[in-house]
Amino acid sequence: MAKSIVDVQLAAGGDSPEISLFEQWVDAALIHLDEQCELSIRLVDAKESAELNSSYRDKTGPTNVLSFPFESPVPMDPRLLGDLIICVPVVEREAREQNKKLNDHWSHLVIHGCLHLLGYDHIDDDEAEDMEALEITILKTLDIDNPYREILP
Repeated sequence: MAKSIVDVQLAAGGDSPEISLFEQWVDAALIHLDEQCELSIRLVDAKESAELNSSYRDKTGPTNVLSFPFESPVPMDPRLLGDLIICVPVVEREAREQNKKLNDHWSHLVIHGCLHLLGYDHIDDDEAEDMEALEITILKTLDIDNPYREILP
């Protein structure tokens, strides 16, 4: 049984992965949870990403992934984790610039966003190291290389 229920909303053009891949990546990120979880992943264009990034983070321009955790005042089954907003053109551009396979980059950003929904962060160096190590471990279970090592063209 899948641990996750994933609602994928396509609000932008581009080459997005199959829904089954999103489910696989989310399940990999949530493998250590003992409960079923639900989340939404909204795939957006640069304009929507920039608007959300400005409204919620006071940052200019689009970003690859935004995480909006949901904290319920009462226990829910399944547990609602929150929402991920992923900017399709930013993911595509970053994959090209970083010389990464597109689906590998998608998987990394979905896992990264899921970890944020679970409370992980990378504000200070220790938190960043812990989160990156966990991402690398999860990606390895999917046969995906360390996204933080530099890939030369």
